[in-house]
Parts: sequence; C-alpha cells; structure tokens
Amino acid sequence: MNPTPATATIPGYLAGTWKADPARCEITFSVRQVLVSKVRGRFTGHDVTIVTGEDPPGSSVAVTIDLATVDTGNERRDAHLRSAAYFEVEEYPTMSYRSTGIRRTGEGWSVDGELTFHGITRQVPLAVTVNGFGPDPSGGRRASFSATARVNRRDFGIDIAMDGTGLVVGEKVSVGLEIEAVLQE
Repeated sequence: MNPTPATATIPGYLAGTWKADPARCEITFSVRQVLVSKVRGRFTGHDVTIVTGEDPPGSSVAVTIDLATVDTGNERRDAHLRSAAYFEVEEYPTMSYRSTGIRRTGEGWSVDGELTFHGITRQVPLAVTVNGFGPDPSGGRRASFSATARVNRRDFGIDIAMDGTGLVVGEKVSVGLEIEAVLQE
C-alpha cells in the first residue's frame, strides 16, 4: 500500500478488519449526580468491529454493548440502571453505534455515526485518537484507538429528574472508549 497523506501520519496503518480484544478494551461513562459528584461506570460486555479502509475516511466502526453488563461498583445502583427507570434492559438489551462517516479534525479524527439506545437513534459524533498500529506478541497485528463523546440522556427518552433515591442526575453523559483490536485473517 502506498501511503496517502492521511495514512502517512499514522505509523503502521494497515487496512483490514479488526475485532476488539475484550480483555484490552474499556467502554466507560460518567454522569453528574447532585451536581457535585460523578457516578462512573463501565460496560463489560461489548462487540467492536473496526474496518480500516485503504484511506482512513473509507473506514467504518460498529459497536454493540450488552446493557445488562453495566458495572458501577455498586450492585444496587447497577440493578436500578438496568430497570425500567433507566435502560429497560428487558425491552432494550443492547445499545449500538454504527459509523456514517470519518473525517480528519486537526490532530485527531471525528467519527460521525448513529447511536441507538433505548429504542431511539440519534446522531452522535465520536472524537477519536489513533494510538497506533503494530505487532503483538503472538505474531498478529494490533491497533489501538481512544474515543470520547457526550450525549444527553433526554435525547434517548430517559427523562427523569430524580434517580429514585431523591438524587438529581445530570442530563449530560460523558462516554469513553479505549479499544485495542486484533487484525482478523
């Protein structure tokens, strides 16, 4: 592959299909509670596929998250998040993200895409940093990406003012992804 200007700035860039290594990936979120503290959590069940094109803007991303795997370090809170008050896991067991376009933005990249959560689909851009491409110890190839986004829970039909315990929950939710993916042969 002859490097294009975009791929020349990404050392080791390689076109192909990449699957996230579940042991080396983290999908996290944080939201303000009572306007003072933050509740942080993560999802331990997810499937991430990245297809890198010959040129980065020709790439795509697909993510599916198992909402039942929410983990905030507090089982009572996790059960409440899985309930009808928030995620409604019995009716909406997964959240998904599908890219619709990728573009260069200054030092990083922006992935435009559609987030489907709670039965509602909205446009949500991801700010992405390409951490690198390189060999792994078993002779394969790995790629690493970091991404962030902010979503408004009300945009997805979660329109409660209180969390059931009398605590106010913020509207803006920060999302973070640390993805290490393995090239598929």
